[in-house]
Amino acid sequence: MNDVLFVILRRLRWPLIALIAAYAVSICGLVLIPGVDEQGQAVHLGFFHALYFISYTATTIGFGEIPHAFTDPQRAWTIVCVYLCVVAWAYTLGSVFHLSQDQTLRDALSRRRFARRVTALEEPFVLIVGYGQSGIMLARMLDRMGRRIVLVETRRERAASIEIEEYQYPPLFLAADGRLPDVLVDAGVGHRKCTAMVALAGNDDSNQSVAICGTVLNPSLRIIARVHTPIAQANLESFRNIDLINPFQSYANNIALHIGSPERLRVIEWLTSLPGGACPEPLDVPKGHWVVFGIGSFSDYFTTAFRSAGLTCTRVELDSRQQGEGTVFRYEGGMSREAVVEEIGKAAGIVVCTDDDALNLAMVTRARSINRGVYVVIRQAHAANASLIDASMANLRFIKADVVSHEVRQLLTSPLLIHFLKHLGGDSGELAQRTAALLEEHSRDKVPFLWVFDCYASYPGLREALSPEVLPPLSIDDLLVNPEKPSERLSAVPLLLLRKKQEIPLPSENTPLLSGDRILFAGQRGERELQRRFLLEPSPLTFVRTGVEPPRSWLFRRLLRS
Repeated sequence: MNDVLFVILRRLRWPLIALIAAYAVSICGLVLIPGVDEQGQAVHLGFFHALYFISYTATTIGFGEIPHAFTDPQRAWTIVCVYLCVVAWAYTLGSVFHLSQDQTLRDALSRRRFARRVTALEEPFVLIVGYGQSGIMLARMLDRMGRRIVLVETRRERAASIEIEEYQYPPLFLAADGRLPDVLVDAGVGHRKCTAMVALAGNDDSNQSVAICGTVLNPSLRIIARVHTPIAQANLESFRNIDLINPFQSYANNIALHIGSPERLRVIEWLTSLPGGACPEPLDVPKGHWVVFGIGSFSDYFTTAFRSAGLTCTRVELDSRQQGEGTVFRYEGGMSREAVVEEIGKAAGIVVCTDDDALNLAMVTRARSINRGVYVVIRQAHAANASLIDASMANLRFIKADVVSHEVRQLLTSPLLIHFLKHLGGDSGELAQRTAALLEEHSRDKVPFLWVFDCYASYPGLREALSPEVLPPLSIDDLLVNPEKPSERLSAVPLLLLRKKQEIPLPSENTPLLSGDRILFAGQRGERELQRRFLLEPSPLTFVRTGVEPPRSWLFRRLLRS
């Protein structure tokens, strides 16, 4: 509110001075010029009567001459007062109307209104800084999941696109620089209902500033930042509450992982795709020699990933800024143009990942003219150029927004899944095979739903089940029994048991549970609701073990004891 008042007073400083001066001069003149009463004696107006007369005269209302009829000098001065005050009022009102169009004031009012609406939120929300392609896709995904969203974006025109988007819960939007601490404070970075902040600004420098500022303002808040370069990644890795997403590195590693360990990638895609959808098809990426066309960190990540997978790879740098004979090649080792053609001819696949979609399409067309059966991975840099990328008929397409929104959804909705995926990443292959077999048995060809079962003795259904006197102790096997039909089993797989700092992937169903344990399950739709009965109702555990519904009321419990 102080900002709004400051802007108003600053913009209306001279109009208010002119209006006050016009009133002061008019009132002083009426007080000093003598009048005549009914007895013909000289009399002077008091300041109160002069103010009263000028107040309705300056606004051209006109209630008459008070308290006595004016003399000619008073009426002459009144004429001066009328024109003087009318001009001052016109100047002031014009300034007020102009102020209503002042962008600074409108921004201050909009920001104040935005801050009040954020403060009034009583449901969990996610703060997204940056509303580009990745931000738009992530906001749509979170909205479909029922999450409230608060957006901060420097580009003002993005606000218009939000108004025409079909959001179930319209997000709160602020056009401001998210790198400023006061902007993040107004956006709710310290709000008790803010569950996470996602930094998706246009460049790594901005994302670093937003992420570091957010962790300083709220050290307990979970922050997810998108980075593209190893330098930015190294700068932010030292902050414990900042999760990093590098879409270039993730995509390159996934392709290399498919080549080196396809079963592991299949399980990862199976668990991280949209629940309820069909199981993703294998990528069918060929082994052999690869050629990577591009500049910058994206091509670096691909080259490193291929070589770490044991494949040979040649990196070709493209420079489309030069004119003349067409695209000019620059590549490793000082190879000639003929050598590049030879590399394409013997390649099993190529990756075209420049920032120019038209150049990417041209390079794919040229490569196919040399090697018709080459496997093509192409980058789509801009959403508006989707038709150009469609024309390439590539085997795989990289869209940064898809990768970013996909990984952010994993981090926000299934934090324990990230721990399980880390175990998969460091596994030799046995864990992936066991997981795939269990998923095929319980989820068949569908992507499973994921949920976390928290074993806390504070829940009514687990208060007695977790006590040491209960034998046999509560185990994962008990949680996999259908509480409505004990003869049936739930179609769910325990993926990870988290016990304090210990992580147990694919725990045995006979594992006894302790208060504080957290279990990540994957299963079919509806199984989570059935399993939650063990948390909320005291009877299901006894019922599934004995087949007898225990008495719940005080009267029936007394009758049973008697």
